[in-house]
Amino acid sequence: MLYLYFKYTQEIALFKVIDGLKNKLDQKRPLSDLMSKNLQEDLILRWIYHSNAIEGNALRLLETKVVLEGIAVGGKKLKDHFEAINHRDAIYYVKDIIKKEEPFSEWQIRNIHRLILKNLDDNNAGRYRQQNVLISDATNIQPDYTLLNDKMAQFVDWYNTEADLMHPIERAAKVHADFLGIHPFIDGNGRTSRLLMNLELLKAGYPPCVITVENRLAYYEALDQWMASGKTEAFFKLVTDAVMEGFKPYQVVLGI
Repeated sequence: MLYLYFKYTQEIALFKVIDGLKNKLDQKRPLSDLMSKNLQEDLILRWIYHSNAIEGNALRLLETKVVLEGIAVGGKKLKDHFEAINHRDAIYYVKDIIKKEEPFSEWQIRNIHRLILKNLDDNNAGRYRQQNVLISDATNIQPDYTLLNDKMAQFVDWYNTEADLMHPIERAAKVHADFLGIHPFIDGNGRTSRLLMNLELLKAGYPPCVITVENRLAYYEALDQWMASGKTEAFFKLVTDAVMEGFKPYQVVLGI
């Protein structure tokens, strides 16, 4: 009991530090167009590179930048190019959702996934899987495909009735982990889950959480602990640390 209380107070302390940084950032908003453009370009590049690299994309950081500028990279698969472009388009869609203040829905989730798999697997893009899957090295079992409609409806219902009771960082982490536990699509679940997590963070005015490819093992292990045994601490800490890291560009540019 004491351990749980200590863990809870640790989370609260971290959230206070992060919320303090957010308050400083809020005081600087709105940023100038030039500054905002510079920060967004850096953020989107790192977000796309790391999220795709976690899934095995072979483009390096600078190669990803070149592809996003419309230039093909010799020696790299067409699939790698499409993954970078698609991820950028999905980020733009997430930003549009926020701008329009659209409510969270399965329709949004399907649209994000449709963008992720565009030109890669159009038959399954935005479509819940029609078969069961086995995830290598994961100790949990994904729901039977016949249950996906109910599972996703329950997921959105939880969001609409309970999610607002959580701190935005907790909510973002839970959206990510719970969605990935359902694993509704045949492919692209990881990238979609990270986009949904950052949709929550950006809605609330926080920097997005960029989980780096260097942290891939810790990321997978933390998710497995959550989904297999309900141990959430490692994943909450990983997300919280990544959000803290997300403030660094603003600290450099704005001096907050």
